[in-house]
Amino acid sequence: MKILLAEDDHETAQYVERGLTELGHVVDVASDGRDAFMLAVGEDYDVIVIDRMLPGMDGLSMLRGIRAAGRMTPALFLTALDGVSDRVGGLEAGGDDYLVKPFDFAELAARIDALARRPRTTKAETDLVAGPLRIDLLTRRVTRSGREIDLQPQEYKLLEYLMRHAGRVVTRTMLLEGVWGFHFDPKTSVVETHISRLRSKLDRDCDETAIKTIRGAGYLVGADQ
Repeated sequence: MKILLAEDDHETAQYVERGLTELGHVVDVASDGRDAFMLAVGEDYDVIVIDRMLPGMDGLSMLRGIRAAGRMTPALFLTALDGVSDRVGGLEAGGDDYLVKPFDFAELAARIDALARRPRTTKAETDLVAGPLRIDLLTRRVTRSGREIDLQPQEYKLLEYLMRHAGRVVTRTMLLEGVWGFHFDPKTSVVETHISRLRSKLDRDCDETAIKTIRGAGYLVGADQ
């Protein structure tokens, strides 16, 4: 497995690099956010491990840039910032997992393996279609009835999850786990806020909403649209 480690603390970087190398992985280390960004968009990695507090470019900005460049490489934040708002911020920036320092190396290795095992987009599946909605998974282009819609990385991730479950009700808990990686209720309105923002973009100049609310159950796309 080829891994990019963006970490400016020398001891932590050396510890993680040595451990991952001993497991047989190839590890590139960058101590500056800008250097890590250039590596991430220019090379093919299986997983990116990111410290949030990096010089040159902070971890959140770096990952947003990576996602904006169309790179969907699984990313894990490894950071001392452990508040719920910090976790939400990391996941909203496009992160797939979040591990707080100090950490157990065995857990880090297991999380990296889990991210690498997630199914990737295949050539056979390049589009998702749900009613008038279409996502080109290769270019990340989103359209509704041919009209192109510009989405932020987390809005795109939310819509992709909904469309992968088209015709089925998706609960708030499913979205928290599948889109934000939460296995608990963070007691925030992150789901509702993003659904509202996504609707405002998808439904512009349309008579019907693309994302239906099923009272007491969740959300639905692709049914009778």
